[in-house]
Amino acid sequence: MLVHAYYEEDPRVRREAEALVATGRPVVVYALRRPGTAPVDRLDGVDVRRMDVQRHQGAPLTRYLAEYIAFLVRASLSLARDHRRERYAVVQVHSIPDFLAAAALPVRLAGVPVILDLHESMPDFFRYRFPRAGSPILYRALELQESASLAIADAVITVNDALGERLLRRGVPPAKLTIVRNAPALARFDPAAHPARPFMADGTLRLVYAGALSPTYELDVALRALVALRVRRPGLAVALDLYGRDFDEVPLVELVRDLGLAEAVRFHGRIPIEAVPAALAAADVGLAPTRRNPFTDYSLSTKIHEYLAMAKPVVATRLPMVERTFAGGEVATYTAGDPDDLAGAVLSLVDEPAAREARVARGLVRVRELAWERESVAYLALVERLAGRREWAQPAE
Repeated sequence: MLVHAYYEEDPRVRREAEALVATGRPVVVYALRRPGTAPVDRLDGVDVRRMDVQRHQGAPLTRYLAEYIAFLVRASLSLARDHRRERYAVVQVHSIPDFLAAAALPVRLAGVPVILDLHESMPDFFRYRFPRAGSPILYRALELQESASLAIADAVITVNDALGERLLRRGVPPAKLTIVRNAPALARFDPAAHPARPFMADGTLRLVYAGALSPTYELDVALRALVALRVRRPGLAVALDLYGRDFDEVPLVELVRDLGLAEAVRFHGRIPIEAVPAALAAADVGLAPTRRNPFTDYSLSTKIHEYLAMAKPVVATRLPMVERTFAGGEVATYTAGDPDDLAGAVLSLVDEPAAREARVARGLVRVRELAWERESVAYLALVERLAGRREWAQPAE
């Protein structure tokens, strides 16, 4: 596997790698290297080889491109060198960037099948992330690199039906496409493994958000919703716990101070994936606030699945994929960008306990239908089919 991310932080890549290891298949992952981490590691049975490239989130476009190219070159050279010794059966490339598929070309030419796992729509991501560079010419260039990357791959995976339909419109043959939904493993998100918290057990409504504190997620709207809650329900004690890496371009700490919320909001920073379930178990309501734009119209936050799996009621932005996936009313929704509507959705969970518990019960049923334990079946079958009769080598110690 090749992934332009810190392997230990990427739940999807870890789920897939660990699922293969659980079947007895050795897995090598080429990933970014955070300062202070070892270049070679073994994590839950997965051989992790870290390239000496770091992520620069919030950087200018040119810095992103330089970082992508540096990782592509290093990963390509390492992959080709190691393949001569270990004889890989399949190479899986995780996007973004799509063109990281080019790093697999040397082994692809040697007959090794390649899977391209598209986590996002890269053209729409860049148009949203860098609006000043969102010209029609650049967007077309991004579509062309996507098409070239798709052509390199023997099989394509993506994370939900909306992105799958987009790829079919882009000309990907249906037989080449597999949907492997971005759902958590219930073995990890198990409410029975943590102390149960009755709703508002200590008299405080405890809200939680666990994820990137990036511009994609409208946490500024969530903070303003806390102010609206104070106005609409002065006697209601509310606290918000934020778990995730901060972004310099999103001055949330300053906004908390300016809104007078310092005593109500706690920033915990990034926590390991293994610690997320306990953090959710200690809360009353999970928040999944997402800014709406053409990019997020294709997205579905994994946070929603995680909150529901931990038997927590959820308030999420009313996005197309949220309504499509949770059409049974499992999730309370609000209009993007509207803090008053978000506050109203939260209060509906406080004021209507029977409806709240019904949402939680339906949510548990739905996440079990979408759980990784089910999604992994199609993923493992695809890898086995592509591997064919090729021998799987054991990664070097």
